[in-house]
Amino acid sequence: MAMWQGAMDNRGFQQGSFSSFQNSSSDEDLMDIPATAMDFSMRDDVPPLDREVGEDKSYNGGGIGYSNRIMDFLEEPIPGVGTYDDFNTIDWVREKSRDRDRHREITNKSKESTWALIHSVSDAFSGWLLMLLIGLLSGSLAGLIDISAHWMTDLKEGICTGGFWFNHEHCCWNSDHVTFEERDKCPEWNSWSQLIISTDEGAFAYIVNYFMYVLWALLFAFLAVSLVKVFAPYACGSGIPEIKTILSGFIIRGYLGKWTLVIKTITLVLAVSSGLSLGKEGPLVHVACCCGNILCHCFNKYRKNEAKRREVLSAAAAAGVSVAFGAPIGGVLFSLEEVSYYFPLKTLWRSFFAALVAAFTLRSINPFGNSRLVLFYVEFHTPWHLFELVPFILLGIFGGLWGALFIRTNIAWCRKRKTTQLGKYPVIEVLVVTAITAILAFPNEYTRMSTSELISELFNDCGLLDSSKLCDYENRFNTSKAGELPDRPAGVGVYSAMWQLALTLILKIVITIFTFGMKIPSGLFIPSMAVGAIAGRLLGVGMEQLAYYHQEWTIFNSWCSQGADCITPGLYAMVGAAACLENARKKQDGVVSTSIIYFTEHSPPLPPYTPPTLKLRNILDLSPFTVTDLTPMEIVVDIFRKLGLRQCLVTHNGRLLGIITKKDVLKHIAQMANQDPDSILFN
Repeated sequence: MAMWQGAMDNRGFQQGSFSSFQNSSSDEDLMDIPATAMDFSMRDDVPPLDREVGEDKSYNGGGIGYSNRIMDFLEEPIPGVGTYDDFNTIDWVREKSRDRDRHREITNKSKESTWALIHSVSDAFSGWLLMLLIGLLSGSLAGLIDISAHWMTDLKEGICTGGFWFNHEHCCWNSDHVTFEERDKCPEWNSWSQLIISTDEGAFAYIVNYFMYVLWALLFAFLAVSLVKVFAPYACGSGIPEIKTILSGFIIRGYLGKWTLVIKTITLVLAVSSGLSLGKEGPLVHVACCCGNILCHCFNKYRKNEAKRREVLSAAAAAGVSVAFGAPIGGVLFSLEEVSYYFPLKTLWRSFFAALVAAFTLRSINPFGNSRLVLFYVEFHTPWHLFELVPFILLGIFGGLWGALFIRTNIAWCRKRKTTQLGKYPVIEVLVVTAITAILAFPNEYTRMSTSELISELFNDCGLLDSSKLCDYENRFNTSKAGELPDRPAGVGVYSAMWQLALTLILKIVITIFTFGMKIPSGLFIPSMAVGAIAGRLLGVGMEQLAYYHQEWTIFNSWCSQGADCITPGLYAMVGAAACLENARKKQDGVVSTSIIYFTEHSPPLPPYTPPTLKLRNILDLSPFTVTDLTPMEIVVDIFRKLGLRQCLVTHNGRLLGIITKKDVLKHIAQMANQDPDSILFN
C-alpha cells in the first residue's frame, strides 16, 4: 500500500477518499467573492472522467483483491470526478485511444440489435447536431449583443418615448415626421435635456446632455468591471490567447464555464456601450467557445473526452469569427491557421458548417437592419489605379508605426499595472479611463458614436442620397450616369469633418493604449481598424481634392478625366483599417552580417567594440525525434505521415548515424512502388 501510494504521489495524482469524490461538486460556483479567489478544482469545462483512489481505510482491503479493485476503478469512468489538474496538459494519445475503443465497442454492438444500430447512427450524427446547436446559439447571442449594445449606446444620449426599447435609428424609422435632410431627428426621440428641462437649445441643455452622457458611461463601465471582478474573473480581456492555450491541450477550469458565458455576454454589452475604445469581435470568439464547451455536456462522446472536445472548440472558434466579421470562410481559416493545435479533415467541414449556421442565424436576426452580418459592409465599384499604390504604401507605413507604438506602450503600461499599486484597484482604473474617454468624446460627434458606427461612416462610398458631413460636396457636375458621383470640390461639411477626424485619430491612438488590458471584456480588432480607417479617410479625401484641383498633372491626366470618379476615399479607409491590424516581430537590435552566431544559452565574453551576437537558441530543436538503425522503414514512413515530421535522427547506442528527411521518405515510397527515386523532382 505504501508503494502504491508513493507511486500515486510521484505521478502527481490528486489525494482524497472515494467518498469525498462522490460528494465533491462539479459546478463552478466554488468562489471566494470578497477576495475574488476561485477554486477551480472541479469546474464544468472539464468533464467527469476517471480519477485515482487516494487513501481511504474503508477500501483498504489489502492483498491481490484490493489491487484488482484499484485497477478496475482506474479503467472505468466514474461520474462526478475529474482527470486532469488545473493548468495541466491533456494526454492526447490516451484520449485518442479512449475514443477509438469507444467507437470500436459501439460498432461491434451495432450488429447485435436494432437499438444498438440506432445508437451507433446517433453517435455518428451527434457531431453534426452539436455543430448545429453551436451555430444557432452563437449566432443568437451575437445578435443579442449587437442589438443590446446599439440600444444602450444611444441610451447615453436620449430615449425613445414611442417605445423605450427602440434605439435612435429604429425610433425614427417608425416616425411619420422625419425629413430626408434630418432623418435622425424625430419627435419620438427625446434627448435627456428635453426630458429633464423640456428644451434642447442653449448652453444649459448642452451641459445636461453632457452630464448624462458621462454618467451613463460611468454606470455601464462600473457594472461591467464589478460583474467581472465578483462573478467571473475569466470574463475580462479578449479571450483569444487563452483559447489558443486551451486548444493546445492545457486545462483552464472555469474559463469556458456557464458563469463565464453569462457574465462575458452581459459585460461585453456594457463595456461597448460605455464608449471605451474597445471592440466586441475578439470576445465573441470566447463567447462562442463557451457555447461549444457547455453544449458538449449534452453528448457523452465529447463530455468524456478532452481531445474530442477540442475539435468542437475549434469549430466554435470559427463560428465566433463568422458572427464577428460576417465571414464564415474567414472563421474556418482563422481556426485552422491561428488557434487550433489539432485540426483533422472532419473538423474542417464541421467548422464550416457551424460557421455557416451561425452566420445564417445572425442574418436572420438582422441586428443592424440592413440584412448584413456586420455594420460596416461596403461595396466599391470603381477600380483603383496603379499610382494609388503610393498612398497605399504610406498607409502601410502608418499602420506599422502605429502597431509598434501601441505594442511597446501597451506592454509598458500593462507591466506598470502589474508591478505597482494600480493593479490592485481595477474598478478605479476602469472608471478613471471611462471618465476621461467620455469627457473628451462628447464634444466630437465622431468620438461620441460607437466605434463600429464610426468605421461604417468612414467606409461609406458617398452617393446621391447620403447626408453625412463626409459627403457634403459642392454639386458642380453634370453626369450622364445616374447614381454615380464624380470628383468634386469639398464643401463646408467635409472640411469640418476632417479636423474632427484628426482629433478623433489622436484620441483613439492615445486612449486605446490605456484601455486594452483592463478587467473588462475588450477586443482590439475594432479600435485598430478605426485608427487605420480614420487615417485612410483623411488621406483619401486629400488625394481626391488633389486630383480635382490639379487634374493637369501628369499623374492624374492620364486616367482622371473631367467628370470622372477618380478617387474613392472610402477605399482608402478600408486599406488603412487593414494596415493597422492580428502582428509584432521579435528582433535583436544592432545585429550585423559580421555578428557571431551562438546556439548556446550563454555567450562567452567578447572583446570590446564587437558587434552584438545573434542568439538562435530559441529556434533550436532541443528534443528532435529519433529512431534507431534497426527501426523498420515502414514504421519510419508511418511516423512521418502521422506526426508530420520534416526530419528524423538515426542513432545507434546513443550515437548519431545520420538524418532521414521527408525527401528520403518520399524516395523510399517511390522505390517501393517500382519507380526510379532519382526521376522524382523534389524542392
